[in-house]
Amino acid sequence: MSKPEPSAVERIKDQSRLLRGTIVESLADPLTGAVRDDDTQLIKFHGIYQQDDRDLRQERREQKLEPAFQFMVRARVPGGLCTPAQWLAFDDIARVHANGTLRLTTRQAFQLHGVLKRNLKPAIAAINRSLLDTLAACGDVNRNVMCSVLPLQRAAYVTANALAVALSTHLLPHTGAYHEIWLDGEKVVDTAQEVEPIYGRLYLPRKFKVAVAVPPDNDVDIYSQDLGFVAIVEHGAVTGYNVLVGGGMGTTHGDLATYPRVADVLGFCTPDAALAVAEAVVTTQRDHGDRSNRKHARLKYTIEDLGLERFRAEVEQRAGLRLEPPRAVSFRDNADPFGWRTDDAGFHHVGLYIPSGRVTDDGRWRALSGLREIAARGLAQFRLTANQNLMLSDITQDRRAEVHALLEEYGLSAPVSAVRQRALACVGLPTCALAMAESERYAPDFLTHIETLLARHGLGDAPIGIRITGCPNGCARPFLAEIALVGKAPGRYNLYVGGVPDGSRLTVPLRDNITESDILEVLDVLFARYAAERTPAESFGAYTRRVAIVPAVDTGREFAAQVGRLTAA
Repeated sequence: MSKPEPSAVERIKDQSRLLRGTIVESLADPLTGAVRDDDTQLIKFHGIYQQDDRDLRQERREQKLEPAFQFMVRARVPGGLCTPAQWLAFDDIARVHANGTLRLTTRQAFQLHGVLKRNLKPAIAAINRSLLDTLAACGDVNRNVMCSVLPLQRAAYVTANALAVALSTHLLPHTGAYHEIWLDGEKVVDTAQEVEPIYGRLYLPRKFKVAVAVPPDNDVDIYSQDLGFVAIVEHGAVTGYNVLVGGGMGTTHGDLATYPRVADVLGFCTPDAALAVAEAVVTTQRDHGDRSNRKHARLKYTIEDLGLERFRAEVEQRAGLRLEPPRAVSFRDNADPFGWRTDDAGFHHVGLYIPSGRVTDDGRWRALSGLREIAARGLAQFRLTANQNLMLSDITQDRRAEVHALLEEYGLSAPVSAVRQRALACVGLPTCALAMAESERYAPDFLTHIETLLARHGLGDAPIGIRITGCPNGCARPFLAEIALVGKAPGRYNLYVGGVPDGSRLTVPLRDNITESDILEVLDVLFARYAAERTPAESFGAYTRRVAIVPAVDTGREFAAQVGRLTAA
């Protein structure tokens, strides 16, 4: 049987001269606000997505103008750790080169929105001057490496965060294209002589995501990652890591060969072996991943195709070691901690709620101004969370009252409901090209409806995890939520329930292609039953499974089968 033809993106990568393409020529073209078609794929490796304002498409089409092209620029912030100086730098870049807001992403990174083509180089240069960068924040490479943010076990956290930074550095592309294009670095005369020691000239078949978790916190949603390291902590020190592989959220409406998947436990490794194991997992995916069908190209499908045992043997052979049996571990939940906490070294930390990760000034809630003031005074370190929130950390006892006063002054300590604290939403419309329905702009109103329903049934303090995405690609990890809305068309969503608070089980498809009124009607009935029938401390997601509101779904293939049953009904 003949080998399938590589996808179009594989051709673009192959001809790109290690991610250079014609990006320089695209940037210099004054006749359009866009870059060339092939370059739209290559700039992702440099941390950039081309977008346009979809709210203006029809108006501009009628005026015979090209779309209102703009760019989203994503930074790489290993472990989400950001100094006050770096926060100030991004605040300035957002106001000078972007749309005046910062967005904290579900991968613990910054996104800048509304960047015009002429502002790309100065924005990226400014990011690099802050000692962060955008290289490999997107594209078919390892992306930002995440890490748990609350260092209550301080020594263990420092070790875990150091691994996140080391993984991020070790798995970076080696091409000189980034420095040539954006920082006016010296040009390589013969790119054929350049070497990508881990990725090769074609890089990976698809994006790759890595995280490090410190139990009992699963704030990084470790089961959603291509590769996860779960710190095993004994007597306050990390003695090694359980290695998880094959998680992934993305799926495609109408394609039952695509599905979300929770990661498998591959084994246990010692701290000194973690980088070798990571490289072995990445190169196994490089060599065995599907390069013909991008919808089947994530590591989760490679493991499904090879089988976990064969995959483990390949990783062990490449790493030159044997993985040990995994250690026992349990997680509490995948939410962020809010309010004040004190670690075992006496430093204070405060978790702040940032709606959908959008840092802006809006009435009394003046996050952009307040956090700028805290950073300018050097009162705290900034830890971006994987749930789009912010942890102000390493606050000394003599500065705690000052931080508290500023949070009060700028409206950042106002109480919000438990359900709002746990909510996630992707950017969606109007800028994401993949969005089929509203998400970030819709989330506040939808959560208000949910709060009303919960209060009606005496559930006002129920910490139910709700996630909304504008499409099924899963950027806000909806398929691990207790309740999820996934956009199907304008004003229409697929409804899922049944995830659990620790993020270890998939949510289950419940209704297909329904409107807000239908969604609220279904949830009203479920909340009434939950209030009456739940057991003590039982989560909403666990309840829906126990009473068979949704069927047993524990694998990606079972998830797809349930989707098929719903759409056929």
